[in-house]
Amino acid sequence: MKTVKLRDAKALLSALIEDAAQGRPTTITRHGVAVAVLTPIEAARKLYPQKAHSFADLLLSFPGGVEFERNASPPRDVDL
Repeated sequence: MKTVKLRDAKALLSALIEDAAQGRPTTITRHGVAVAVLTPIEAARKLYPQKAHSFADLLLSFPGGVEFERNASPPRDVDL
């Protein structure tokens, strides 16, 4: 894996992105300490899977088992 200083990474960003697209990750350092990795998207998707759920999916996944009681008292009077 290639290692690049942050200052150099700013200047070489297009080339580093092309490397990542070709499957070659790059470690980015700041003051000699590794702080980030520019990695191919396939590797990132394995680490951080995107699970986009709709609100309907969320409601349907509710396990149930809870009963709610409706308040049977009449609504209050409102003077308009």
